[in-house]
Amino acid sequence: MDTKTSDQCTWPGEEPIYVAYHDTEWGVPEYDSRALWEKLILDGFQAGLSWITILKKRDNFRAAFADFDPYVIATWGEAEVERLLQDPGIIRHRGKIEATISNAKAWIEIEKAQGFDKFLWGYTGGKPLQNQFKTMAEVPAHTPLSTQISKDLKKAGFKFCGPTIVYAFMQAVGMVNDHMVGCKRNAECAALAK
Repeated sequence: MDTKTSDQCTWPGEEPIYVAYHDTEWGVPEYDSRALWEKLILDGFQAGLSWITILKKRDNFRAAFADFDPYVIATWGEAEVERLLQDPGIIRHRGKIEATISNAKAWIEIEKAQGFDKFLWGYTGGKPLQNQFKTMAEVPAHTPLSTQISKDLKKAGFKFCGPTIVYAFMQAVGMVNDHMVGCKRNAECAALAK
């Protein structure tokens, strides 16, 4: 996120795909286990890159990763890793691809035990945390809560889920409402909370 002083979310800039993402998806509370997993995986692929890079390739990722079906991906091995490393439509990073396979296995275990959605939303009592940031400079890169979730995900077998990745994920899936107080989406997303 940038550090401009504004009562609006300035990070989407003028890029149409980014503006549409901000206006329709970012910060909307997501309660579907599989969709939560997909977004966490994509945030992991973003590490070291800009989110717009991932956003522009998201359809390619979905095609390459079996629509992010963890039950399918958990069965993959070296042949699928090699296939994905040759796919120019995605980020070709062996570590992130291999992590997606192991993360699918970890997701299945959490899903069986309690539901991945309940696991994640349990940290916030099932409701989005409503931040009231007035400027982009106030928005943290990570928080004590994202650090705790990161540790617990890693303990469960997840990779590429550090505190900064987890906080970006929490913002994207509406676990925290980080739309600026002057942004129309702040109130709209707050109203979507269960």
